[in-house]
Amino acid sequence: MVTGVGSAMAERLKEDGNNCFKKERFGAAIDAYTEAITLCPNVPTFWTNRALCHMKRKDWTKVEEDCRKAIQLVHNSVKAHYMLGLALLQKKEYTSGVKELQRALDLGRGADPTGYMVEDIWEELSKAKYMEWELLSARRSWELNSLKETCEAALNQQRALDMCRTEEEEETKESSQEAYIAHTERLKSLERVFEKAAEEDKPSEVPDYLCCNITLEIFRDPVISPSGVTYERAAILEHLMKVGKFDPITREKLEPSKLVPNLAIKEAVAAYLEKHVWAYKIGC
Repeated sequence: MVTGVGSAMAERLKEDGNNCFKKERFGAAIDAYTEAITLCPNVPTFWTNRALCHMKRKDWTKVEEDCRKAIQLVHNSVKAHYMLGLALLQKKEYTSGVKELQRALDLGRGADPTGYMVEDIWEELSKAKYMEWELLSARRSWELNSLKETCEAALNQQRALDMCRTEEEEETKESSQEAYIAHTERLKSLERVFEKAAEEDKPSEVPDYLCCNITLEIFRDPVISPSGVTYERAAILEHLMKVGKFDPITREKLEPSKLVPNLAIKEAVAAYLEKHVWAYKIGC
């Protein structure tokens, strides 16, 4: 930890930067944080504060640079991982961006499960996951359609060759009809195969057991009450604080301290989202 006159001056500069930020004078705030960094380059907060100013100005390259420096100084900075994730998404580096947002979410849940940042991070992570899925889904759809058209063309070509042989060999009307029926069945079978292949990319309803009875959305951070009912942590805590300290389903008395993480449901949600990424956006 930096001490002495330089440290005190750097802290004052940080406060100046904070005041400028509140007034939306982002350029002046950046200057103040930069001076603080010059005096005390090993304080991660100075870097994340400046990164936040760059983010307000949509200077994503500088956001990335400052966040990476902050993470070098302290690897568990929620804000640094969060803003780095956003910066990488702006560069269309979806896989890396999602990874940083997931890291920020895990750190945020550990530090303050009900904090505002956890909700913000989840929203951005959901959008990023869904965007990544849309791109991959569109690519898979194009590939499937191309392959289907190729297979149909091959079957139709084979049908044309069979018809030529039929004419040359003067086969009976019955055998010609059988060949036509066989060709039609092959086309139908092909259609069923490709419909099955495309099923995973078609949104459907999320199973009820993976959804909170309060938010009607897929669980993010599920907790279970003593009565055995699972809720979204933020939703049940808000209910207990604003409505009353009782279970909204069973009406039994309920204290926040009695809620425990439902790890089984959390793992089930993670597995479901891994296979059905569209569920990040679809309600229950």
